[in-house]
Amino acid sequence: MLAPDARGGFASGRAIPYIPAMAIFPRPVSPKSALSDLWSYFRENRPHKWPLLGLSIAITYVIIWVFVVDANTNTMPTRNKIIYIQSWDANRSDAAIILQQKIDLAKGEAALQKWQKQMQGWADAFGIDWRTEEARNTARRKEALKEINAQLDSRLAKAEAAEKAAPQTRQP
Repeated sequence: MLAPDARGGFASGRAIPYIPAMAIFPRPVSPKSALSDLWSYFRENRPHKWPLLGLSIAITYVIIWVFVVDANTNTMPTRNKIIYIQSWDANRSDAAIILQQKIDLAKGEAALQKWQKQMQGWADAFGIDWRTEEARNTARRKEALKEINAQLDSRLAKAEAAEKAAPQTRQP
């Protein structure tokens, strides 16, 4: 363990003041000479001084703006997101549910075809050949939709038959 010397410090020898000797600006530059340099630069008639000044201000503004935006990223509280759901009658029949599923399936298919047309336009713009895959996938999609609609139709027939058999169990 080091022991302090007689003056109460750890350094032995004469204390040298090193902090006051350090200058903020290098020796040939002082604030007065820096300002006079800047003023003389702006007094001279140089064709590039105003565009460079504007560019330097713009770059500085962009850098500060990026820091401000970054400081607010993922730090601000988020607003509550409202999710609207469709409420259904608790007494609706199975047939009504299946009919709604068929309607939703048709709407979803129409939205998918609209989106595919948009993507096909982008593919044409970028020169991507999509027609062979589209023909194959359309055939697969039609076959799948045919099977899904057949299942829904059979379930609908069963639900309607069950409702006819017991009409008093559910109330409209």
